[in-house]
Amino acid sequence: MTTAQTPQLRTASLKKALLAGAGLLVMFFFLAPYIQMLITSLTPASELYEVPAQYLPSRFEFSNFIEVWTEAPLWGYLRSSLIIAGSATLIVLVVSLPAAYYTARYRYRGRLLFLLLVLITQMFAPTALVIGIYREWVSIGDILPFAGINTYLSLIIVNAAFNLAFSTWIMVAYFSTIPVELEEAASIDGASRLDVLRRVTLPLALPGIITATIFTFIAAWNEFVVALTLAQSPDIHPLTVGVTTFIGQYRVEWQYLFASSLIAIVPVVILFIVIEKWLVGGLTAGAVK
Repeated sequence: MTTAQTPQLRTASLKKALLAGAGLLVMFFFLAPYIQMLITSLTPASELYEVPAQYLPSRFEFSNFIEVWTEAPLWGYLRSSLIIAGSATLIVLVVSLPAAYYTARYRYRGRLLFLLLVLITQMFAPTALVIGIYREWVSIGDILPFAGINTYLSLIIVNAAFNLAFSTWIMVAYFSTIPVELEEAASIDGASRLDVLRRVTLPLALPGIITATIFTFIAAWNEFVVALTLAQSPDIHPLTVGVTTFIGQYRVEWQYLFASSLIAIVPVVILFIVIEKWLVGGLTAGAVK
């Protein structure tokens, strides 16, 4: 190694160290709220309101994660969240896949207007529409009692409607990147239209499908305002609404509130771990052998 190369190596090492330090700082910035949630969830109830407040408790109360299941019906809240988020995600995929594929492959009259309307729907916040949504489902419930407020169906349909446009927009972009020549080649080899879609197009569009699945499930899982308005019965409360039972008029059970909030994160993390390999694999997949 020459003397001239030594300063360059030192500069490169210094840049790597600075980048690593900056990455750790950013990681800590994003993880700090979760660390605080974990610490608070393990804090004994007698130490939550001490003055002056201590950042670390005198001991970690791991029993909080056990007691939280008896203090509130978390199993019921988890079941409701899974039913609502899972069903809404399934509906979104079933509807948005053919819509996105047709829009990406065919240049029909009104196509740009359709895409514009899809984009415009993303500009409306659920909070601004919640009164109209409530009155609409009350009217539907007068006609169809099984589909009014305090039903899973209303929450599933609303969550699917709010996420349908975003999923369609994402998958239109992914289908558009797949060369149409691949489908034509498969058709020449004797594959039917359904076989082309199932064996060629969908595998290559897997990153878009996975992305739409993740965003739809997380959005439906974290939804609060509409669930608080339409689900007035505790039996169908999702977890986002159910954890508010720990917030009383004069006292907040912070240890249980944060423990249940951390529990609510687990299904989303598991979903991402399960499908992450498909996402990475889809990003590197191609049609050239």
